[in-house]
Amino acid sequence: MNKICSSIEEAVADFRDGVTLIVGGFGLCGIPENLIAALKAQGTKDLCVVSNNCGVDDCGLGLLLANKQIKKMISSYVGENKTFEQQFLSGELEVELVPQGTLAERIRAGGAGIPGFYTASGVGTLVAEGKEHKTFEGRTYLLEKGIVGDFALVKAWKADPLGNLVFRKTSRNFNPLAAAAGKVTIVEVEEIVQVGELSPDDIHTPGIYVQRIVKGASYEKRIERLTVRSKEVSA
Repeated sequence: MNKICSSIEEAVADFRDGVTLIVGGFGLCGIPENLIAALKAQGTKDLCVVSNNCGVDDCGLGLLLANKQIKKMISSYVGENKTFEQQFLSGELEVELVPQGTLAERIRAGGAGIPGFYTASGVGTLVAEGKEHKTFEGRTYLLEKGIVGDFALVKAWKADPLGNLVFRKTSRNFNPLAAAAGKVTIVEVEEIVQVGELSPDDIHTPGIYVQRIVKGASYEKRIERLTVRSKEVSA
């Protein structure tokens, strides 16, 4: 089975309005920026996007937000995105805030075929409203549901034609979770290598989870908030 797409546009050609989309990355690190740009050009609307945050105003998922393609965000962090704030306060954007660890586990559970689990995170807060509570050994827990996406967009460092993936450094955060939780997982990579070039010990996500691979054209690697140390003054 050939999983390699000839273009980034081909990789997202069957997206339709209203799908649930899980997107890997953490802040602006390890995001599938070429796939997001293709989705913006395609113009698919009413997306329910599951991601740790929504990028910034002019980068990452912020591009889809500014283009009013996102109907609902399920995330743990609002971030540095003014458009996110404006659309939420005006009622244009539906938001489900989830504690970061719970969000990661909901995606992992979805990928593992686990429909729900109990966690103590959020008990006694707004996060707990409307959710089933249960007591285990004297402590109260919430029932949280696993998340499965119609599609998942993932950024990896290397892939082979079978879809085996290697992630690099910080990009190995939400990306492996997203890859497992998509009914159709689309991966953009910096390099495609031949079958057999990746050591089995180095593969982070096996190809069984991946349906499509495409090589990204370029990467900006933005920094969300650049902070530098003041220059030391010699005595």
